[in-house]
Amino acid sequence: MTDPISADVLETMAAKQAITEVIYGYCRALDRMDKPAAYAVWHPDGTADYGEDIFQGTGHEFVDWVWTAHAGMSTHSHQITNVLIQVDEDRAVSEAYVTVALRTLPFGDGPDTADIFTRGRYVDQWSRRDGKWAIDHRNYITDHSVTVPNANPDPHDPRSIRGPEDPSVALFD
Repeated sequence: MTDPISADVLETMAAKQAITEVIYGYCRALDRMDKPAAYAVWHPDGTADYGEDIFQGTGHEFVDWVWTAHAGMSTHSHQITNVLIQVDEDRAVSEAYVTVALRTLPFGDGPDTADIFTRGRYVDQWSRRDGKWAIDHRNYITDHSVTVPNANPDPHDPRSIRGPEDPSVALFD
């Protein structure tokens, strides 16, 4: 006979799943260019530290900054792996590995673009306020990044759309 799962264990599992969904939702928000969903990842007073050379400020200011950067790309794709979370009541910490692939718009007079591949980690501090988990502070750490010239002007599958017209958006509305 097995012991029943305690309410504390179930609550911790639910918190970990909720935080994981927020992390995954952040990547989706960026790739589908859904700014309200990207803002929702942070508490209004949450902060983001992507390093002195990238960005330091509030989470919402980071979303505004990255929106401009992503608008200058023809495509981008974010993936998350190795999500580790520790929960202590209404507070939590996490580390998630992220891979980002970006393709610039054509530059100069030719069709050439560049592909940027970056791997790093989101090291986040979380809190649950009014039943909602969101980031209090994110520390992004770059582990590896490379930029590769690309002479292929065809950037992506035409069905992949950065916006509400993407086929996946209708499924989740």
